[in-house]
Order: sequence, then structure tokens, then C-alpha cells
Amino acid sequence: MRRSPLAVLAAAAAVAIALTGCSTGGSSDGSSSGDDYGLVTAGTLTVATEGTYRPFSFHENGAGDLTGYDVDIIKAVAKELDLKVVFQETQWDAIFAGLDSGRTDLIANQVSINPEREEKYLFSTPYSTSPGVLVVKDTTTDITDFADLDGKKSAQSLTSNWYALAEENGADVEAVEGWAQAVALLEQGRVDATINDKLTYLDYVNTKGDSGIRVAAETDDPSLSAFALAKDKTKLVAAIDGALEDLTADGTIASIGEKYFGADVSK
Repeated sequence: MRRSPLAVLAAAAAVAIALTGCSTGGSSDGSSSGDDYGLVTAGTLTVATEGTYRPFSFHENGAGDLTGYDVDIIKAVAKELDLKVVFQETQWDAIFAGLDSGRTDLIANQVSINPEREEKYLFSTPYSTSPGVLVVKDTTTDITDFADLDGKKSAQSLTSNWYALAEENGADVEAVEGWAQAVALLEQGRVDATINDKLTYLDYVNTKGDSGIRVAAETDDPSLSAFALAKDKTKLVAAIDGALEDLTADGTIASIGEKYFGADVSK
């Protein structure tokens, strides 16, 4: 029997309503939960990271799965938010370009918070804190503060801000290429001290074990690192902050710090 035009329209409307009711991950306005955060791909966090920055973002022995302190934390955050994670590995010089162009949702690569970056980007709650530390041999007794560097020999990279701190305190600076060379000279007794950031020191001690060195003093102005996001990702950064709060409360953040540094480095 031939159906009337009104009956056909009614049936089509009923089908449309049924299909709408069966959609998954939708919201009252028809947008997906991923769209609420303005993600590059709905339901997925697209994360920029170097992949060569141990112990924060690296491949063990240059191969295998991506791992590291920052990697583990953003994976835990994504799990809290019921999102997948896709990493885009890139060199540091290009890491902000992906954020600027909208190819990535955030950067997880020990991005330190400073006024210049805060003008251009949003930052999550910091998940690592690293003051500068004055490192000496275990047997050293006459260096207990930065002022005690006066007349002492300190191994420093000439391009680092720690070089300036050593020089300001009267140290005789021995130029080195980086931490590895500085700590070697210290352990050999060829210099009296070296200044670097605490995370570098903790990673070294956690990896090597009994190193024969210790921290004599810390700076009062630690560097704070957080996830960097574009200025329009206000909903996403709020959700990330909520996840970080929960992960801090249940001990997850501290546990990840213990894994890579032998200490909770989030505070």
C-alpha cells in the first residue's frame, strides 16, 4: 500500500531521533567530549616531547617505547581524563612551533615557567620543582653555603646560569662542557664543587647509587616545570590541573618521582 507523504516524513524523523540517541561520547549540544577540550583529535591528547631528554622523555638505549618522568605523568593525566595519548617527538628548537600551529595540544618536556612564556602560553600546575644545588664531595666540610665558594674551584659550563652564580660568589671557575664532566672532576678531587639543578643531581645519584657526593646548599628560587598549552586551551588546562591534584593526592606523582629520581620532585 502506498504511504502518504506525511507518514514518510514522520518515519524519517523517528529514524533521525533514534540515530541521535544511539551516538556515543556525545554531549547535549551534539559535540564530542574531546571537542569540549578543543583537542587536535577528539578523545586523544597530542603531546609534543623531545624523546631524547633523559630522564624526562627518552627511549632506553635509544630504542623501545618512549618513557621518562614527563611521559609517565602525562600518561597518568590522560588516564584520569579518559583520553588516549599520542606523542609527537621533535627537537626542542621546534617544539613550540607545533603548539603555535595547532598541531599539538600540549608540550610535556620540562618546560620551565617564566614571564616571557606566560605571556604567550598557558601552564598547568607545576609537576616538578628544581632549585639550584651546590654539590661537593661527602668528605668536604668547609663548604656549607654558596658564599663558601670564595677562593674555591667550581666546575661550570660557561653558557649556564650556574656559572654566573659561582662567579658571583667568588669561585675560581673551571670551564666544562656540562654536568658529566663537572661531576667527574669533582669525584676526582680536581675541583671543590659544582652547581647545577637538583633534578640533574638526583638523576645521577639515583642511577649511579653511592656516588660520594652530596648537596651542601640549595637556591631559594626553584625552577618550576609544567605542561605548556596554547592560550585558548582553558578548559583543557583546568581538566589537567584537576587530574594532577588527584594524582598528587593518591601518591601517583610521588611514585613516578621515586622511580626516576629516588624522591618526590613535584614540590
